[in-house]
Amino acid sequence: MSKQVQVHKREPSPEKVAVVERIAKLSKQYPVLAVTRLSKVRSAQLMAVRKVLRGNAEVVVVKNKLAILGLKRSGLKNADELLKNLEGQNALIFSKLDPFKLFLLLEKNRVNLAARAGDVAPTDIVVPAGNTGQQAGPVLSEFREAGIKTKIDAGSIQVVEDSVVAKPGAVISPKLASLLSRLGIKPIRAGLAIALAYEAGLIYGADAVAIDLEKYRSDLTGGFSSARGLAVILGYVTKESGPEIIAKAYREALALAVEAGEVTKESAPAILAKAEAEANAVLAKAKEKGYAA
Repeated sequence: MSKQVQVHKREPSPEKVAVVERIAKLSKQYPVLAVTRLSKVRSAQLMAVRKVLRGNAEVVVVKNKLAILGLKRSGLKNADELLKNLEGQNALIFSKLDPFKLFLLLEKNRVNLAARAGDVAPTDIVVPAGNTGQQAGPVLSEFREAGIKTKIDAGSIQVVEDSVVAKPGAVISPKLASLLSRLGIKPIRAGLAIALAYEAGLIYGADAVAIDLEKYRSDLTGGFSSARGLAVILGYVTKESGPEIIAKAYREALALAVEAGEVTKESAPAILAKAEAEANAVLAKAKEKGYAA
C-alpha cells in the first residue's frame, strides 16, 4: 500500500501580499502607469524624483513577480502585453500626468555621471579641443590610446581638435573611463527613464513618449511662419496676417505711384529721387559722348 505524500503549499508572506494589493490598488487609482529601468539609478536620485512627483505620482520599486501579480489582479486592459516586457530591475510609476508630461519631468531631473569601466556610451563622447589642465607625463599614453591628438604647451597637455573617443553603443574601457574622469567629462545620463507607458489600454514605447521640445517648438514656429506667409500671398486677412498684408499693399501702391509719376505726399520723395537718378544717368551719357562739359 503506497503512502500518500502531502505537499503543503507555502503561503506567501504578509509583506508580499501587501505589496501585490498595493500594486493592484494603485493601478486602479491612477490613469497612467510607466515602467522605468533602474540601471544607473542611485538611491539619492530616486528620492529626488519621488519628491518632484509628490502629489502627481507614486514611485514603487518592486520585484517583477510581485508587480505582475498585482497588475493582473487589477484587471488592466491589455495587461498581458505590458507584463511580458517586465524584465530586469524596474520601478513602477503610477501617475496622474500623461506619459508625455511624465517623460519631460523625468528627463528634466536626470543627471550626468562619470563613466565607469563597462558602461555603454549613450551618444558620441567627445573630448573638446583646448587646455586639459593635465601636466605632461605618463597620461599622454592614455590620450594616444584614445586617439586624441595633443600637443604640449607650457608643460600642459593641449587637445588639438575635438575628438570622438566613443561612439553610441561602445563599451567604455577602464583606461578611457579613467581619462574621462581626469578631464571632468561626465557622459552617462542617469535617472529614471520610461521604458514603457500604459494609459487606457494603450502601450507606448520609449520612443513614442520621448518629446524633443526644441524640435517641437521649431516645427511649430516654422509652420506658423509658412502659414502666415501663404495667407499674405493669398490676401487672407487674419489678426496675424493683416498687418503684413496692409504693409505689402502699401509698398505695391507706392511702387505703382512712383512708376506712373503720380505725385503724392508719400510718392514725391521717391519720384524726385528717380527723376534725379535718371537725369544724372543722362548727363553721364552726354559727357561720355562729348555733348556736355
